[in-house]
Amino acid sequence: MHNTQAVEFLQWALPRLGLRWPGFRKVWRQVIKRTMRRIRALQLEDIDSYRSYLEAQQEEWKLLDSFCRITISRFYRDRRIFDVLAVEGLPELMDRCRTRGDRRLRCWSAGCGAGEEAYTLVLIWALHPDLRARDIALSVLATDADPVQIARAQTGCYAPSSLRELPAPWRDIAFRAEDGLYRIGREYCQPLTWAVMDLRKAMPEGLFDLILCRNLAFTYFSTDLQSETLLRLGDRLAPGGLLVLGSHEVLPEGSGGWNRWRPGLPIYRKLE
Repeated sequence: MHNTQAVEFLQWALPRLGLRWPGFRKVWRQVIKRTMRRIRALQLEDIDSYRSYLEAQQEEWKLLDSFCRITISRFYRDRRIFDVLAVEGLPELMDRCRTRGDRRLRCWSAGCGAGEEAYTLVLIWALHPDLRARDIALSVLATDADPVQIARAQTGCYAPSSLRELPAPWRDIAFRAEDGLYRIGREYCQPLTWAVMDLRKAMPEGLFDLILCRNLAFTYFSTDLQSETLLRLGDRLAPGGLLVLGSHEVLPEGSGGWNRWRPGLPIYRKLE
């Protein structure tokens, strides 16, 4: 199959899933590789035949949608973001909790993949030297549309490459080696709740002090869906809460009512 055919197929299919081609420019081959396996399993002739199959079998769109999930993550990915959250963001949010008489800081990792981001928050809370307060408890809800990824996250078991950006001593403190992998200690699982949830279709109840929505909605979602998602995320933020995007992401054009929390960082606060 020619690259042109593959790209044309994705440019046709992605908008029907609420996704956009520009977000897939660097990763489209992953999607096509999965799609081609499906085409062979169906014993179809080519990708044009699969397009006709999609038009005839509406249930097949759910499977194609699963092929479009890009799950690239590591512990402490985009280190500068997590360092600033540890030193400034989390302490500031804890102060806001105290001001409102709350003793729990609530975080949501949306599109958590295999859990590295959610566990990173817990490790920072437990191990970062600048976080000393223990009068505030941490809770982290971690959601992803892929049940396989959630199941992986719940095992807490990772390849060494996933841990390469962690501060050096943390691996030895928080993980144990197991058959060539690293399993996170049980005590670091306690603040976490896992759930299968597609951000395009549903959001959790309640308010969160910190929402991490990185390298998902504002990369892969269609322009209209990005704007809709931002409104809904804003509704889930507690007053003064922070929204963290991926390092190369920005809010949709024309998004009002938000300020960058720190210059040069993809961290935003909704105007009160």
